[in-house]
Amino acid sequence: MGEEGVQAEVTTQVATATRAPAAKSTRLLAAALALVLAPHPALAAPAPQIALTFDDLPLHTPYPSGDTPLSVTDAILAALKQARAPAFGFVNAGKGEAGDLDTVLDHWRAAGLPFGNHGFRHLNLDKVGAAEFVAELDRDQAALAPRGMKPWLRYPFLAEGRDPAMRDAVRAALAQRHYRIAGVSLSFDDWAWNAPYARCAAQGNTAAIADLEARFLSAARADAEAARAASQARFRRDVPYVLLLHVGAFDARMMPRLLALYRDMGFRFVTLEQAQRDPFYAATDPARPGPTPALLRTTPLPRPGDDVCPA
Repeated sequence: MGEEGVQAEVTTQVATATRAPAAKSTRLLAAALALVLAPHPALAAPAPQIALTFDDLPLHTPYPSGDTPLSVTDAILAALKQARAPAFGFVNAGKGEAGDLDTVLDHWRAAGLPFGNHGFRHLNLDKVGAAEFVAELDRDQAALAPRGMKPWLRYPFLAEGRDPAMRDAVRAALAQRHYRIAGVSLSFDDWAWNAPYARCAAQGNTAAIADLEARFLSAARADAEAARAASQARFRRDVPYVLLLHVGAFDARMMPRLLALYRDMGFRFVTLEQAQRDPFYAATDPARPGPTPALLRTTPLPRPGDDVCPA
């Protein structure tokens, strides 16, 4: 029964109650009141949506001994398939050893997942300037377009240009090339867990790895709760969230539990394209004024540092 149906049912019961004997009238009015006050599926808030994105394909080092770019990617793909979760990858074609790009993208594409541009060598716009940055995008596109790249960009380091003139020059170049920008509204700095994990794995420190696992999931939960609170405070609703992840070894280890966490929190997995149809992401069209939107955290989330399994 939809909202109109609920309203019609309440109206009918109230009208019947006014014509009924006193005892029956009381029962009917109570039933009508219960309809109004009880939660109803048709009137409930929709489930929050989350789009998964993975940066730094074909690899995000360091890896523990025995892991490879392909084994890590395959573990992530298996978890996504098990959870029936779509994802979007962002590629640096200039990273990795010979063969890494082709083997990783072959498996990524075989899983039915799209990928876009992340810059040929993952250079920071704020450090190299607009001209070199755009040349890097073009170089990446030349390498990836024959492999089926979609015209989406994720800025390396999420750096869009501190100087407005630099930012606008890159956005104009992106608009000319018909790109969309992949915004980020969820990020718990997942990349920061990969180096400590590699050190702990090398030392065989299982207790420290278990602690990293708990802290990883706690940070993911806190980040999602903070983003939802920011969205509700700003818009009185949940915007569709876009989560930034990486193809790291610890990400691969944690992916089944991470996806289960988001499911348990009530999130529904959607594609990047679906999420960014929301008006919140209007500025991800580079033809519009930037920068791209974000849900800012008021306090940084804790992340592991060099004190975890020090070398």
